[in-house]
Amino acid sequence: MQFVGYEPSGRGSALLVSDDNTVESVPLEPGEPLSYALGSRRCAGTIDDGEHVSCDRSRAPYCEYHTSTWICARCTGTCLKPEMDCYQEHAVYLAAFAPDTFKVGVTKSRRLETRLREQGADRAAHVHTVSNGRIARELEAEIADWLVDRVRTGRKVASLASTVDESAWETVLDEFDVIDRFDLEYGLDLESRPVRETVASGTVRGVKGRLLVLETGGTTYAVDMRGLVGYEITEGEPSQNLQSSLGSFG
Repeated sequence: MQFVGYEPSGRGSALLVSDDNTVESVPLEPGEPLSYALGSRRCAGTIDDGEHVSCDRSRAPYCEYHTSTWICARCTGTCLKPEMDCYQEHAVYLAAFAPDTFKVGVTKSRRLETRLREQGADRAAHVHTVSNGRIARELEAEIADWLVDRVRTGRKVASLASTVDESAWETVLDEFDVIDRFDLEYGLDLESRPVRETVASGTVRGVKGRLLVLETGGTTYAVDMRGLVGYEITEGEPSQNLQSSLGSFG
């Protein structure tokens, strides 16, 4: 068996497991046990019409033949495609990650809250509605001169047991005519920051973006689900030694 993908919060929160080319979705429901031991890691191949096409190349999570880049993510308003096709209504949004990391982003209007949950945002504000993706990307590029347009995983892990600096967030929003606000919850209820680890065994506490929070042996762990993709797995407890939080010794 192999981990071949994942669904973040906002899209069902699941790990995708392949066994003999079939793909099974393993839901990540709070309170449910997860018990997989990680083996070697290689390219996760691709999923085609619900079936897994495996790949033996060593590069993980994807080799050069199975790496795809969403070209729109690099667009700043000058279309990189042969012909622009993002004619649907788009939203420009601001997202807050506790305590004080604020980013700008764009998405199709109909996917706004889903996109925010996929990223694991704590707070968000819809600040522009425009007719197409080109205009949205132009606005995003302007705002990115003073706000970030991406947040790395390490910062998101650091935000898991923090709260948003409301004063700093309101100061940012004062620069915009806010259309709508979002206060996003993920049900994690953490008292301290989880230990960052690559593991797939423990009791599920919840999922925030692509961060899976597991509890085992009195310690909570934050797992980047992308970091699991490509691992060969067996059902059972892992054998590796895990770092424990100080609270687990109390």
